[in-house]
Amino acid sequence: MNFLNVLIFFSAISFLIYGIAYFVSTNMKNEFKRFGLEKFGILTAVLELTGAFGLFIGIQNYTILVFASGGLALLMLLGVGVRIKMRDSFLVSLPAFFYFLLNVYILYKTLE
Repeated sequence: MNFLNVLIFFSAISFLIYGIAYFVSTNMKNEFKRFGLEKFGILTAVLELTGAFGLFIGIQNYTILVFASGGLALLMLLGVGVRIKMRDSFLVSLPAFFYFLLNVYILYKTLE
């Protein structure tokens, strides 16, 4: 298993956990309420789960990997934007920024 595959698995497992967490954790739902985006919570969770499965499948199919990593990067860029708009601290915003960069890197290496 090469380094890129390790990063893909890490990102996929993370988004799988985050996607499931929305449905089982009140904390995740409360965050969307705090953002004023509660109507987008389920959509976001489904996109995270879809992206996670896309990353897993993308190890064998680079076209799917491009769409999954690109979609997750866009989702996290929007998440960073929301964190900035809410004036969240750098540390609170760091995970969204990290996952944005991680998926941009996966996308870049896939297209290379």
